[in-house]
Amino acid sequence: MSTALPHARRPRLKRAAAILAALALPVTGIVAQAAPAQAAGSATATYTKTSDWGTGFEGKWTISNTGSTTLSSWTVEWDYPAGTALSSSWDADVTSAGTHWTGRNKGWNGTLAPGASVSFGFIGTGSGAPSGCKLNGGSCDGGTTPTDNPPGAPGTPTAGNVADTGLTLSWAPATDDNGVKNYDVYRGGAKVATVTGSSYTDSGLTKGTTYTYTVVARDTADQTGPASGAVSVTTTGGVVDPGGPVKLGYFTDWGTYGRNYQVKNLVTSGTAAKITHINYAFGNVTNGQCTIGDAYADYDRAYTADQSVDGVADTWDTGALRGSFNQLRKLKKQYPNLKVLWSFGGWTWSGGFGQAAANPTAFANSCYSLVEDPRWADVFDGIDIDWEYPNACGLSCDTSGSAAYRTLMQALRARFGSSNLVTAAISADGGNGGKLDQSDYAGAAQYVDFYNVMTYDFFGAWDAKGPTAPHSPLTSYAGIPIAGFNSEAAITKLKGKGIAGSKLNLGIGFYGRGWTGVTQSAPGGTATGPATGTYEQGIEDYKVLKNTCPATGTVAGTAYAHCGTNWWSYDTPATINSKMAWVKQQGLRGAFYWEFSGDTATGELANAVHTGLQ
Repeated sequence: MSTALPHARRPRLKRAAAILAALALPVTGIVAQAAPAQAAGSATATYTKTSDWGTGFEGKWTISNTGSTTLSSWTVEWDYPAGTALSSSWDADVTSAGTHWTGRNKGWNGTLAPGASVSFGFIGTGSGAPSGCKLNGGSCDGGTTPTDNPPGAPGTPTAGNVADTGLTLSWAPATDDNGVKNYDVYRGGAKVATVTGSSYTDSGLTKGTTYTYTVVARDTADQTGPASGAVSVTTTGGVVDPGGPVKLGYFTDWGTYGRNYQVKNLVTSGTAAKITHINYAFGNVTNGQCTIGDAYADYDRAYTADQSVDGVADTWDTGALRGSFNQLRKLKKQYPNLKVLWSFGGWTWSGGFGQAAANPTAFANSCYSLVEDPRWADVFDGIDIDWEYPNACGLSCDTSGSAAYRTLMQALRARFGSSNLVTAAISADGGNGGKLDQSDYAGAAQYVDFYNVMTYDFFGAWDAKGPTAPHSPLTSYAGIPIAGFNSEAAITKLKGKGIAGSKLNLGIGFYGRGWTGVTQSAPGGTATGPATGTYEQGIEDYKVLKNTCPATGTVAGTAYAHCGTNWWSYDTPATINSKMAWVKQQGLRGAFYWEFSGDTATGELANAVHTGLQ
């Protein structure tokens, strides 16, 4: 059986047809606000809000050829203030990079004869008006007056004087060609103040509560620029859960070979002090039983003194425990509050769960006997099940029925009892009729301590020609290839099934997925195939990508990078910080990540999870 990367090799989730349906929306008013902001000599672009129902609106851009020669294509660019965004569009390819939006002609409506016009429309949320309009790079009103560009983004705020009910924010000023007039301060997406300086003191807050802030600059022409990076701050005081949030990382047995990532690296990187749980991956599932995954890596390999957690070499004494199991034992002596679970299955080894589900009691007994083997019983604090996917298709398809998963988890809880942890990694398919709808995850939830929701690998270069898309989007965004393939949709669906947020952990990938042959920086570009990776095409560790292809933008709460002809998406410390703020806002149990070896030598991603959940 191959020990290839079970998580990191996860292919695309089940595809659903993406058909844009006609929308029937309430209209509370018709606003024909022509806003020919800034323009392009022989053509104009005019913005009209055709409907407004309070929480959203319908709008359109109209492009008119006012010159004497035919236009062969058109591109309209504009900015919305923070809190205003598009959810769907038609008659143009619309993309976004932060608060900057771009609409490009379709293949059939790009040519405009003199005097001709064409429009494209969209549905949006928020109440902001567009600014900084450009048509084919020039002024949208057809004039020749030099462009007054909107301001840039202020620096990410920092917090000081944090108390029970107040705090002070400060940030680096934004730049603008004609000067910045003031700044709008947003708390949790709502504007709370407009200030002329680069600091703001917020008051009247609730103690022990986390708040997220961003800042937007406004220039002398009242144009707003892109939002700053977000900062999350927790006020002092309040009641803290004695158990604290889950901060869990996967340690892979095969990573001790070519990747040379050993248990000791958790200590030297500083990560061991910043985690609560380790999932050791993977044990196998064969003949309806839990079995060893890699005996040599697990308990037989001898470590020298310089490789060992405590600086003591392994011995060849009869019956002596060696391998990663012994290193984990030593790690737990240094960090006695650390919990270690043995994870079974994964992408490669999930094919055996169907047979296991046919006799769940026998399966649970076999797992308990293996995990609680006297040679290493003190190493493990429970079991984790990574079945990809019950009553659905992964590397192979399972037809055990929707109740099989619940029955299997019930048997594991009965055998392992309340003194051991029983957890599971589950799908993040938030689409209608997707994987989360095929099995009784809600019924099984009563038997697990928590679920690790695998909110990554939504998109990747298994779709060799694209479109390029972030593999771990936190939320949906205009142009996302498949509806429901984002973290928010998955968590919302699970909560809708009655599963408490306190039983859900958000997944973070410590790697990126990428394409090559890409010319477009923003998501949604075409490609020619997967980008080259160190161990596998289309995938690369964060520790490599941060240097070889630094992030050039963010979308839907995660980062992307366009370098040369390669396009990658991955999480950074900044995007992880924002995701952890969302975890707390949603009342989730915590976060987990796949997997330790993708991090830097100083553990900067693990540190971002740790600090973000404090």
